[in-house]
Amino acid sequence: MRVINFAETNSVLNQYMAEIRDVQVQSDRMRFRRNIERIGEIMAYEMSKELAYSEKQVQTPLGIAPVSTFDDDVVIATVFRAGLPLHAGFLNVFDRADNAFVSAYRYYKDKECRTVDVHIEYIATPDLTGKTLLLVDPMLATGESMELAWKAFLTKGTPAKLQIACVIASRQGVEHLQNLFPGDEVSLWCGAIDPEMNEHSYIVPGLGDAGDLSFGDKL
Repeated sequence: MRVINFAETNSVLNQYMAEIRDVQVQSDRMRFRRNIERIGEIMAYEMSKELAYSEKQVQTPLGIAPVSTFDDDVVIATVFRAGLPLHAGFLNVFDRADNAFVSAYRYYKDKECRTVDVHIEYIATPDLTGKTLLLVDPMLATGESMELAWKAFLTKGTPAKLQIACVIASRQGVEHLQNLFPGDEVSLWCGAIDPEMNEHSYIVPGLGDAGDLSFGDKL
């Protein structure tokens, strides 16, 4: 799997990353969501360069203009609920894309909240056969929820291409996906890759719970 780490280059994306991590800025829930959305917009623009293009002829008021546009049939897929702002950013760029959603939630199997499992509960998607699937979720911790989401979407057809995007990944999560997707056919786009996870499987330094910061605490 090819891994693109935006933190290794200098761009305005790093400013948005700094703000979503900053505990002083995180209290502004609307700004947090908008920064995740803007990160998605930048990632979508960069990922658009990987699509297949051909030249089309466009009628203007004064003549014909040749324009090279992409030919991929794009589907943007995300995981409820934390993935919604990132999904919105991608949809702002790929505004004609179809959309797919799956619910995946983590739960702890022990009283100490150290053993984590992931459960898939709901899926809504078009036929994915032959499509270019952009699978986006802000946090890639263990990689298990991303793997389960991918397997759930596979029940609705096999895409021709897969691109994965996350805002922050753990090194362990990246390695998990590299084992799942050997070779260079699949790319993982990360805003940053953090070194570790804590005993509750949260990315460190990370940013906390992206879903709660976007939408409020849950029971």
